[in-house]
Amino acid sequence: MSFGNSFCVRDRSVNPFLSYRAKKIVANSPTRRGTPKLKENKFTFTYEVTGFNCTKVDKVYIKTVSGNSSFTDFLIFYQENEPTLNDTPIYAIEETKTDDKESRNTGVYQRCSKFVFIESYYPETKKIMLYNLQIEQKKQPTETYIFGTRLLLTLGVEILGKQLDSEIFTPFENIDEVITLKEKMRKPPKGNVPILITKFNDKIEVSGRLFKNNSLSHDPNIGALSIISAVLRNLGWKKEIIITQHGLKQNHVGRTNKFIQIANKINIKLDGLKIPVVEMNKNYWKYDKNGEKIGTIFIHLVVEEFTNGFSIFENHAGSEKGYFFPLNGEPVPLKKYKDRIKYKGGDKTQIIEIPDLILVDNIEKEVINIEGEKYSNRNNGILQIKTFDFIEDVYIKPDYPNYKIIRTVVLFGSKETSIVEIEVGFLLNTNGQLSLGIKAPKLFQEAIKNLLDFWN
Repeated sequence: MSFGNSFCVRDRSVNPFLSYRAKKIVANSPTRRGTPKLKENKFTFTYEVTGFNCTKVDKVYIKTVSGNSSFTDFLIFYQENEPTLNDTPIYAIEETKTDDKESRNTGVYQRCSKFVFIESYYPETKKIMLYNLQIEQKKQPTETYIFGTRLLLTLGVEILGKQLDSEIFTPFENIDEVITLKEKMRKPPKGNVPILITKFNDKIEVSGRLFKNNSLSHDPNIGALSIISAVLRNLGWKKEIIITQHGLKQNHVGRTNKFIQIANKINIKLDGLKIPVVEMNKNYWKYDKNGEKIGTIFIHLVVEEFTNGFSIFENHAGSEKGYFFPLNGEPVPLKKYKDRIKYKGGDKTQIIEIPDLILVDNIEKEVINIEGEKYSNRNNGILQIKTFDFIEDVYIKPDYPNYKIIRTVVLFGSKETSIVEIEVGFLLNTNGQLSLGIKAPKLFQEAIKNLLDFWN
């Protein structure tokens, strides 16, 4: 292997660094961090990983990208130059913090479609499912997790971050083995559509509901039905695969849905419906300079790299949200609803509004709740920070009793170089210029000062 650089292009929704808990564990050893690269005091939209040594790799860089559909969290390239769309990554990595201890579907099925989707673009790229667990792994894996993981293994996906029993977690050897294991699994509650696989001489039928919120949007089942179908093809089934009991009507079947694109690619049919012939987007990914959370990711990394502050919660770009880290004790998942029963009854005010990022400044004894927005939508961000009462009263105040709570907005976009609104703490514009707000938290001021000093 030649000496070179490693590039990690990552979806903007994923935290690209160690969690606070992980940092506490490695407090006495060098910590790998993402340092924003500046040129003439402007951000180059590239992060360099520091605290890293490898005889075969000179530098490791992180670039923020977005996908055109069902996109994995990280693409890893090993090459001298910045990746282009014509380059092939050596790894495609999907990351989750969720164990089947919390959610069977989210922990495995919800991400399966990404591995099926990427096959159309990079069939030779090594696929990895990374469990960045922040709670203890479930001792006895659920049937759903066992089945889903064996499907992933059959497609050649490597599982990292979890201890797997090699006697249980093996690839499927044939189609009948897949069907038999699925048939043995516990059925869902009455009224739900079970995922069942039935083989006939000329077809295989797979039942599973895809209808949700008046559209084709049932993510866990999209993932489950996609990977089941892909594995059936991988194991040699060349005849029809038909999804039954899906709950869809013809008007729900659009051309841009990821399941419809996968259905075209591996020849899946929907019972009673016509699937339109679609062409997948030519490009799997693109460099992102439009996302609303580019600013919050930047301030997150700068604070953790250049101050003693750290994150206790992140939810960049509406991704799988992280855990809340109390001052003492283990991390906890935040509730989605104040009252779940009332929410299910139609009361949408029961949804808990959460920040995109929460930082802690132990020196100033401040907790900073941050909402990220595009510059053009800054007024929405200013309104949003007024909705954080519940999370502050229920989580932050009890766990950080003597800390002052600050609410602020972090923006990305425009060519502006100054901030008028006092609610805005920081602006990163499209030229990479950095601007602090009139009442920017002291943690922001320290972070930006130290960043500029570092590059000057």
